[in-house]
Amino acid sequence: MLNPDRALYYRLGGYDAIAAFCDELLSRLTKDPTLAVYWRGKCDDSMRKDRQLLVDFLCMIAGGPVNYSGRDMKTSHTGLGINEDEWNIFAQHAIAVLNDLGVAEQEKEEVLSLAASFKSDVVETATHGKATH
Repeated sequence: MLNPDRALYYRLGGYDAIAAFCDELLSRLTKDPTLAVYWRGKCDDSMRKDRQLLVDFLCMIAGGPVNYSGRDMKTSHTGLGINEDEWNIFAQHAIAVLNDLGVAEQEKEEVLSLAASFKSDVVETATHGKATH
């Protein structure tokens, strides 16, 4: 039984497990007909950098000994025009990956709660038109 007092990072399996989650999630997001537009035109090097930033960010917010050097979520997402429907598609993919990886219910809920805490920084609620991707 995992110690519930240990940081989520360790209960998820550490760096490698979080990296595996990111790899599968990004694979699904970049193939999704609605969300793929956010990665259109990115070269392989940019995709590797995005992946590493995501891994580092998730490790950091899960309580791991990882230094995240990227921008905050609001800065990273402002102007993209991400809407509620797109957020929900992202969440469905994240849940599916967590399920496919066999993440325990308590840890899955904690991951989803962490993600939800950033929703207001990612989803733009302004009524102006959608940004060009």
